[in-house]
Amino acid sequence: MRLEQYKIKIGIIILLFFSVKATGQGGGSSMSFVTPFEFDNNYSASYEEVIAHYEALANTDKSIQIMPFGETDSGYPLHCVVLSDAEGIRPEVIRQAGKGIVMIMNGIHPGESCGVDASMMLARDIILESDKQQLLDRLVIVIIPVYNVGGSLNRRPHSRANQVGPMEQGFRGNALNLDLNRDFIKADSRNAQTFNRLFAYWNPDVFVDTHTSNGADYPYTMTLLETQHNKLAEPLSNYLRKRMSPRLYSDMERAGWEMCPYVNVRNTPDDGIMGFMDLPRYSTGYASLFNCLGFMTEAHMLKSFEDRVRSTYSFLGILLKVTFDDLDEIRVLRSEANKIMLSATTFALNWEPAYEQEETITFKGYTAGYKASEVSGLDRLYYDRDKPYIKDIPYLNTFKPSIEVEKPIAYLIPQAYKEVIERLSWNGVELARLSEDQKIFVEMYKILDFETPRNPYEGHYLHSEVKLETFQEEVLFRKGDYVVYANQFSNQYIIHTLEPQGADSYFTWNFFDGILGQKEYFSSYVFEETAASYLAANPSLRQSLEERRLKDEEFAASGRAQLDYIYKRSPYYEPTHRLYPVGRIKQQQQIKTDQDKR
Repeated sequence: MRLEQYKIKIGIIILLFFSVKATGQGGGSSMSFVTPFEFDNNYSASYEEVIAHYEALANTDKSIQIMPFGETDSGYPLHCVVLSDAEGIRPEVIRQAGKGIVMIMNGIHPGESCGVDASMMLARDIILESDKQQLLDRLVIVIIPVYNVGGSLNRRPHSRANQVGPMEQGFRGNALNLDLNRDFIKADSRNAQTFNRLFAYWNPDVFVDTHTSNGADYPYTMTLLETQHNKLAEPLSNYLRKRMSPRLYSDMERAGWEMCPYVNVRNTPDDGIMGFMDLPRYSTGYASLFNCLGFMTEAHMLKSFEDRVRSTYSFLGILLKVTFDDLDEIRVLRSEANKIMLSATTFALNWEPAYEQEETITFKGYTAGYKASEVSGLDRLYYDRDKPYIKDIPYLNTFKPSIEVEKPIAYLIPQAYKEVIERLSWNGVELARLSEDQKIFVEMYKILDFETPRNPYEGHYLHSEVKLETFQEEVLFRKGDYVVYANQFSNQYIIHTLEPQGADSYFTWNFFDGILGQKEYFSSYVFEETAASYLAANPSLRQSLEERRLKDEEFAASGRAQLDYIYKRSPYYEPTHRLYPVGRIKQQQQIKTDQDKR
């Protein structure tokens, strides 16, 4: 459907809407503002049609607003739709009124667009249907209509080889060809930079990110990925596992859309499924850093587009109703979780499956088998829909910390690292600046070893298996350098990003790679005499050198290697090589900052 045709239909519907209201024949109908999907259930609205729909709604009802919030890489803004019955839509006013905030994000992968169309219908129905209008008595609903604008504009019929419909799909990569569901921490895209600020501004209680699944074949239309419960503070974790999640599943089944957990298969579902390890680079992992209950809907790719949209619509409505009913408890639990994170002394930086805590779940599936491929003649996997089954399968949804770190009082970041400072600021982290040059006693890290892949991942060469040496000394920091106190609501974000061993730290994502390259070297023929004199003055180093020769034949045969051994243990070796420049303040001391004058 072309945009011009859609706008004409929207105009006719608006006229009908006002005609009905003027004659007193009711308060509107869900048949007003019919979406492109409802005209053709194998069609997903284009970016232009989506924005036109919300603008039309906003022009007729004061309880819905659409506004640009910031930039995206496409050149188009990131729009934010807000449904609220309050006069103001500032988060502080909303929270003072005792209301909750739910954020719905659509189109992060524009080929998986069921949430885009479901949200268009949902927003319309909330403002036009009295039973749904009541949600706004306690909730403010923030919708990102299309997050990946560039990918949405890049529409064609063949973007999703594994998926049934719609007739055109957007593309997974954004205008920079980045997967935005890997970008929440590194924030290379303008989309993510805007989202960081948007999320910090609204600080939602509940967040949902709508997707379409990959993976196996099975009868379920909707599968659900939740914030990994082990990463949440215990009050929220218990509520999610024992109250919220069971009700979402039972209410969806009553609505005719029986769900199962996201089918993250080991091989086939018969072998079991595993909870998703949602690191902070992903949307639900990012949300968990701020004690927000996060969900990712994964409608099954092999079901019709109509069923995927309608099951997503049902889930969003049910999630809003559960949040509405449990809002008082959710608010209390989030407050408790914030207090726990403020007082916690140890934080997990990475996680691993707790295989010893594997469970079983009842799963409805199709029998998997192998047959000769018509392409290669070799065995290929297939699922036989004529052989459905119901049986218990292994389910692993418990993770345990693999790396932990003790929280410092504060971090000191040299002002040169502007990109790091920007990202902390976008995410609501409070920053202070040194008001004068100061020598401060800090704990520092030396990067002893790390692994880096040969091929890039989302524009970066991620470091892993980071090995550190820790030492404490007095370091001169300059006026204007940043102090980040670890006594904030955003403690988890601060520690995950600033500790170099973190799976999604700024070191992991290459923001500190300048320290990994040595800047000064030596000429062997010049350094020979200096090295000999230094050995003569340092007998312990001479002994260490002799021991290394005896243990390492290759080393003993290389004059350059032996000179380098001495050089790196001499005053000539640059102290900044592999020195992680962020200091950790571990003991109380006087720090003079710009906040002292406030």
